[in-house]
Amino acid sequence: MQQKAPNRQSIASIVAIDDNPRTLEFLTAALAQPELEILTATDAHEGLEFVYKRHPQIVLTDLVMPGMSGLEVLEEVVEFDPSIDVILMTAHYSTESAVDAIKKGATDYLNKPVPISVLRDRVDKLLEEARRRTRTQELEQELTEQSRLEGIIGRSPQMLEMFSRILRVARHYQTVLVTGDTGTGKDLVARALHRLSPVSSGNFVVLNCSAVVETLFESELFGHVRGAFTGADRDKTGLFEHADGGTLFLDEIGDMPLSTQAKMLRSLQDHEILRVGSLTPRKVNVRVIAATNSDLRAATAARRFREDLYYRLSMVEIHVPTLAERKEDLPLLIHHFVGKFAAQYGKQVRGVTRRAQILLSRSSWPGNVRELENVLGHACMMTVSDCVDIGDLPEYIRTTSRPAHLKEVLPMAACTENGGDSLSSLEEHERVLILQALEQTGSNQSQAARMLRIGRDALRYKMKKYAILN
Repeated sequence: MQQKAPNRQSIASIVAIDDNPRTLEFLTAALAQPELEILTATDAHEGLEFVYKRHPQIVLTDLVMPGMSGLEVLEEVVEFDPSIDVILMTAHYSTESAVDAIKKGATDYLNKPVPISVLRDRVDKLLEEARRRTRTQELEQELTEQSRLEGIIGRSPQMLEMFSRILRVARHYQTVLVTGDTGTGKDLVARALHRLSPVSSGNFVVLNCSAVVETLFESELFGHVRGAFTGADRDKTGLFEHADGGTLFLDEIGDMPLSTQAKMLRSLQDHEILRVGSLTPRKVNVRVIAATNSDLRAATAARRFREDLYYRLSMVEIHVPTLAERKEDLPLLIHHFVGKFAAQYGKQVRGVTRRAQILLSRSSWPGNVRELENVLGHACMMTVSDCVDIGDLPEYIRTTSRPAHLKEVLPMAACTENGGDSLSSLEEHERVLILQALEQTGSNQSQAARMLRIGRDALRYKMKKYAILN
């Protein structure tokens, strides 16, 4: 075993595994460059220990070695982290072994003796790609911070418009209606409005209207005096009074009983409340934010919701878009939640593999951002690597998000820290056509190329471009 002394300033590292010490000396001399750590091992198991501890960008391994073959090393590395580039080298080249290596996730397959110029060129390109990924992660972090408003993340046109409305409304509102499907983040909008308002130093009081028993609704909101009803053995302050000088957030206001809605309207109009059982009104200065996932217009038409209260609340309305309506925000949200759960679980999780991203991007996300958060929380908990892959996702995501013709041919992909979906719709369409052609021809590249009416070299180029393993 040979090892170059670790350099703490190294920004990249390579692990070279070969049972021939001279080959390792050759690789070390040929690839030496500033800010690059080269670790060498004549034993495959020792080399894998370097991989697990140092997390290199590249692994160079001989194909035929005693105890463990290069293909077995490849499988171990890919299982540990599919973003590590593995280059196999062999003096016993065969087309079958090359195809097998590429299918299992090898980046390249080189025939010994490897020309120094070829080796350097290939390694330099892979290192540059790794540095770009690192820089992308840094830029993504900066972009995430710039695309955040009081804990809400987004940069899609719909979210930017919502941010603009929040900023315009926050300083002036008395009542606001926040609408949107379940899981979109209406509570985050309410908290943002409060924190940006002149009463941000006051209480932010929350009432989930769907969780309150109808007979206790008025007591919860307005309080009661002793003896007002059976069990009222003392005076109680209601949420309106508790929120005095601050904000009262009424979640799912569509579930508020009609009888309570009348008193709510009076409180909003007169800025005073009347405790249950009391004859003395109390002045309050409260800003009210109501949220609903139901259609209040339809509810007013069906007389399930008071029309006058609806118009009072909806003087200013802020709509929160669904995740399906702002799919371009998915990479930002993935990056945010992976970072959040990595810190929460104390795990080094850097990102999500490209193939896992593809599945996430295909989901319709009926539960919106809350569902995405739960999925990534599960995945970060389950992963044994530092990169979330398909197997870490909940089963229903794996089975419902993957189209049938991709179930067996989705390629292994690199872990991308930014969570980005780098394929445009046109490129994705082209990629799917190539996968379909390969599937229909039994992975025969010549037949697939003819079916697509392109040359075989062009097909190979596109397969490499889209990281399609065949």
